Amino acid sequence: MKKKRIILELLTILFGNFLYAAGVVFFILPSGLITGGTTGIALGINHYTGLPVSNLVFGFNVIMFLLGFIILGKKFALTTLISTICFPIALEVLHKVSGDYVMTDDIFLCTIFGGICIGTSIALVIRSGASTGGMSIPPLIFHKYLRIPVSISLYVADCIILATQIVFNEREKVLYGIVLVLSYSIILDKLLMLGTNKIQIKVVSNRILEIKNAIISEFDRGVTLLHSKTGYLEKEMEILLSVISNRELPKVEKLIHEIDKEAFVIINRVSEVRGRGFSIGKKYL
Repeated sequence: MKKKRIILELLTILFGNFLYAAGVVFFILPSGLITGGTTGIALGINHYTGLPVSNLVFGFNVIMFLLGFIILGKKFALTTLISTICFPIALEVLHKVSGDYVMTDDIFLCTIFGGICIGTSIALVIRSGASTGGMSIPPLIFHKYLRIPVSISLYVADCIILATQIVFNEREKVLYGIVLVLSYSIILDKLLMLGTNKIQIKVVSNRILEIKNAIISEFDRGVTLLHSKTGYLEKEMEILLSVISNRELPKVEKLIHEIDKEAFVIINRVSEVRGRGFSIGKKYL
């Protein structure tokens, strides 16, 4: 099982890098869009020097890889090494294979689909425990030590890189570049949180023990009873706290109100849940 998991992670990293390269080759370069990351830096240098984008990207990736190796550790560096090597190769291969092929001349479509490719690829690679290399490494360092969300750090860095390209690009291209960065930042944020969002419910009821037993028996979810006092009558009572999945919410609500029509239910969406029953297996005594 461990070997299968490792193989799956490696294949995901490879696919993510080829998807990133496809977004650049088929949508970014043909439309002349500006973008962030090492690709954006490479495009800027390419404009003034004519040096190949793939070579520049490789150079920046090596520098960022060494930074990740020093700060984030050997395991991270080994998996990121795949991206450091694979992405420039994928960029060069797809560029040669595609030749003069143009997917679309519509710059707006290029912006949207370029953003989809880049955001999805970065999310796939990060969820596999690696990175796409280059400018995606500093945001991971900030997240580790400062708990700043990856998508926010990436967005700020890309906006700075975009600002440096304003001088040699049309204003309209710059605006499209901002839309591109926004689109893949949003997609990255959503995909990184995919599957980790849960629902927290708090229930205030005079029949709390019946509701507790029903949730445990019907949904196999853990519950916690919080001791409380009502504000108006100052009556001692228990509040039920539980965390459930998104798809379980309608059924749990229905169950609660079948037991007590007057039950007061507070529903919150939580971004991540760790612990027994979620990030580790359940344990039955």
